Amino acid sequence: MGVLSRLFDRFLGLPEATTPDIEVVRELRVPMPDGVVLRADRYRPRGSEPLPVVLMRTPYGKHKLDMTGTARVLARRGMQVVVQDVRGTFSSGGRFSAFHQERRDGLATAAWLREQPWCDGRLATAGASYLGYTQWAIGPYLGPPLEAMCLGVTAGEFRTTFYPGGVFALHNLLTWAALLGTQEDAWLSGLLPNPRRESRVRRAMAHVPIGRSDVAAIGKRVPFLRDAAAHTEADDPFWADTDHTAAAVTMTTPTSMVTGWWDLLLPAQLRDFAALRAAGRHSRILIGPWGHDLGALRALLTEEVSWLSAHLLGDTAQLQRSPVRLYLQGAGAWLDFDDWPPPRSVPAELHLLDRWALGWDGPGTGGPDGFTYDPAHPTRSAGGPLLDMRESKQRDNRAVEARPDVLVYTGAPLPRRLDLIGPVSATVHVRTDTGHADLFVRLCDVDRDGVSRNVTDGILRLPTGSAGVVRAEVELQPTGYRFQPGHRLRVQVAGGAFPRFARNHGTGEPVGKAVRTRPTRFEIFHDAEHPSSLTLPVFEG
Repeated sequence: MGVLSRLFDRFLGLPEATTPDIEVVRELRVPMPDGVVLRADRYRPRGSEPLPVVLMRTPYGKHKLDMTGTARVLARRGMQVVVQDVRGTFSSGGRFSAFHQERRDGLATAAWLREQPWCDGRLATAGASYLGYTQWAIGPYLGPPLEAMCLGVTAGEFRTTFYPGGVFALHNLLTWAALLGTQEDAWLSGLLPNPRRESRVRRAMAHVPIGRSDVAAIGKRVPFLRDAAAHTEADDPFWADTDHTAAAVTMTTPTSMVTGWWDLLLPAQLRDFAALRAAGRHSRILIGPWGHDLGALRALLTEEVSWLSAHLLGDTAQLQRSPVRLYLQGAGAWLDFDDWPPPRSVPAELHLLDRWALGWDGPGTGGPDGFTYDPAHPTRSAGGPLLDMRESKQRDNRAVEARPDVLVYTGAPLPRRLDLIGPVSATVHVRTDTGHADLFVRLCDVDRDGVSRNVTDGILRLPTGSAGVVRAEVELQPTGYRFQPGHRLRVQVAGGAFPRFARNHGTGEPVGKAVRTRPTRFEIFHDAEHPSSLTLPVFEG
């Protein structure tokens, strides 16, 4: 084994490699039932005896460093790994249709693998993000079942992540679409940043209509973006065959998950985990201080080594861990639990009050607070679960809070620390004058110096054409966070968070086609008849 491999393993804290002599077979031809050929590379310890296969299916190029690095790490520990370019990407034939093709092609690939003399019939899967989705696309339907699944920053369905609260997640969707549209032409496989392209993508987030922002961003059409912008409703048949969550609970496959508090797929992944646990399935999850980033990928690789070693090689030494391990932000501590959310997390109501205050004792008594949201000059956002790590996670929110189109409610200094672990939601009574509006709610941590940093947030598209006072139920991102003594809780209420989410044009036009804008006047109520509050998971540790 080379010096670089040893240093890489040491950096990850991995156990010592057992079979450093590996062999690689390039460009295996995997035929699909319709005649299309998908290409794959195979990594394994040198030898001829049949071994189980760890399948990784990627749209990002099987030759990329993260793919080859993961495959070599696993192969050096006695496993056989097959890395495949999915249909229509890099060396594989056919046309790429994001999310719609992975069940059919994945099942065909699994059947082909089991027919090969070098496969002993046992299969497992691994990978993050879209690679995780390709696992969900076959796991519930494969027989015999998979031996194990390793799922990083992913979910069994992506639609709710594309449209959280029914609002188009513009920043993340256009960022990903630009990657898909340029990755095969990128210099040095995209290893180096391209500031000019990144700046163009960022400017394109303001382009209207959104359905043609792909051309503004990269100069060509990206079918995925246009499809996502054209199919906005949860019950649209377009999404039906891309949702594998209902079938997932029928699986018997042992499942390991890795995610982060700042990952855009966190809510969906936690729903998957809770459903598996409720069905009595063998599963565990690790939640760290990561986003959709290298920190999560590093943790996932370590998890893959231990989980796959246990379920393919019989090495169970590293399985003695609680089903839920999470990092408590602000405390610098890892905590272990038997379930999610932790039973010791108790829901508590934090109420919006008069004079821009917050309190735990009940609603206020005064009249509504108001602001005007103008989509021609949309309310900005800072931080959050973004794909672009330069802008994600916690950020200083003071500039946003100084805007006239953001309501800011602040609590008194905390007399003692406050730990929140679990789901977060908001109930806000709101009235608008257009009946076409979104409601954005964010919880922040204000330190002793007055710096306000975002902790969690959520958005909701209000019922179209709604008149009168509406009771809006907003799902915020789950969190694990410690507020220190002397810090204050702060809640922002706004009509949007651009460019993270597409602006609501106030006209009722479809999101992909809207061009005209119309300002919307908001009234936020917080009296006894129409209380507004956040429900926080106070951890009584």
